[in-house]
Amino acid sequence: MGFQKEELDVILVPSGLLIMFSYHLYLLYRIIRRPETTVIGYENHNRMAWVERMMKVESSNLALALTVISSNTSAATFLCTVSISLSSLIGAWVGSSSDNNVFLNDLIYGDTSQSTVSIKYISLLSFFLVAFASFVQSARYFVHANFLISTPYTDMPVKYVQMAVIRGSNYWALGLRALYFAITLLLWIFGPIPMFASSVVLVILLHIVDSNSHPLHQYKQLHGHGHRLLEKIGEELNAVVRAVEHRVELDGTESTIT
Repeated sequence: MGFQKEELDVILVPSGLLIMFSYHLYLLYRIIRRPETTVIGYENHNRMAWVERMMKVESSNLALALTVISSNTSAATFLCTVSISLSSLIGAWVGSSSDNNVFLNDLIYGDTSQSTVSIKYISLLSFFLVAFASFVQSARYFVHANFLISTPYTDMPVKYVQMAVIRGSNYWALGLRALYFAITLLLWIFGPIPMFASSVVLVILLHIVDSNSHPLHQYKQLHGHGHRLLEKIGEELNAVVRAVEHRVELDGTESTIT
């Protein structure tokens, strides 16, 4: 009994998915244990410092922070729309009753049975839906961070805003990873060999892109919000005292002249 081309899907597709999942588990371990070696950890470190400094500025100077967060929200909303649009397209394609399926011909070297094709579509649809949900959560946390930063006259702890921004960024990264998986599954439609090859190439490229060789910048500690507020109040009191003293001197001069 010889080797059948339908058996390639059983061997190459799980192998490609195993390579992708193994790499991302390894990346997750590096993010938790050694975040300075990953781009995600490097970016989160800089985001936390950015939030800390944005929370120190005056309420009238928060336009820059709100613009940055709004741009991230817009990007997450755009990718969310793309993901749900592709999901709807694939769902309509799966639900169609066309018998002349372009992916059921002999040009596909692999299993071209109707059940396998359905599994391909459903797997691809699942990852697009995961990407959609991740980008929705990302936009949600960025909107929440926007509310926290723009709250006037508040003693909101900086770590609350940092947590919202970091979670929004993490969901953004998760949505991108789901799209990367969807790319490999999209190539599975053309056969198990393109799917496996794309998994290997994508893992190599992601390892290069996700690695960080720059040391984390150690930002200087800033004075607390309460200390800055006390300094501002002291300056205003000094200005009032000087104005009162100047007025008293003027009144004394006028009394002497009269």
